[in-house]
Amino acid sequence: MVIVRATRKLLQRLGPVSAVEEQESTSLLGDWYATLLPWRPRQVALLVSQTTLLPVLMPLAPAATLLDRFPEHLAAVLRAHKVPETVVQNEAAETADYTLATTASRSLTGSMNEFAYLAQAHRVADRNPDLLARAALCTHVTSAPTAN
Repeated sequence: MVIVRATRKLLQRLGPVSAVEEQESTSLLGDWYATLLPWRPRQVALLVSQTTLLPVLMPLAPAATLLDRFPEHLAAVLRAHKVPETVVQNEAAETADYTLATTASRSLTGSMNEFAYLAQAHRVADRNPDLLARAALCTHVTSAPTAN
């Protein structure tokens, strides 16, 4: 189970907070911070791992299914970084069970804003940008998460 800590503008699209104070993420990548990037013609969601600062970019629409679609996008990013398949499958399974919360770290929110800036800087006037490639451009993964 993971806690997705969304910004106020994304929470308006996703719905009410459902996390309970004592809940903790059980995945290797910890809590995920999420925000909305108001790109045109399609809006994008940026999710960043609290533990590793790994960014995941994915289409926002339809917002109601964003977190249900997240495990598949996370798996694609992890595979792009050549993470072992067992870790990919475990993380995808962990993120399939989620709860929504508000952001709790200004530092991590600042890091998420930097990723948003970098993604925008690499943006091309393209109607269907490759979000996986943009996420890879915004990160320098020095080591992959490993199973405990």
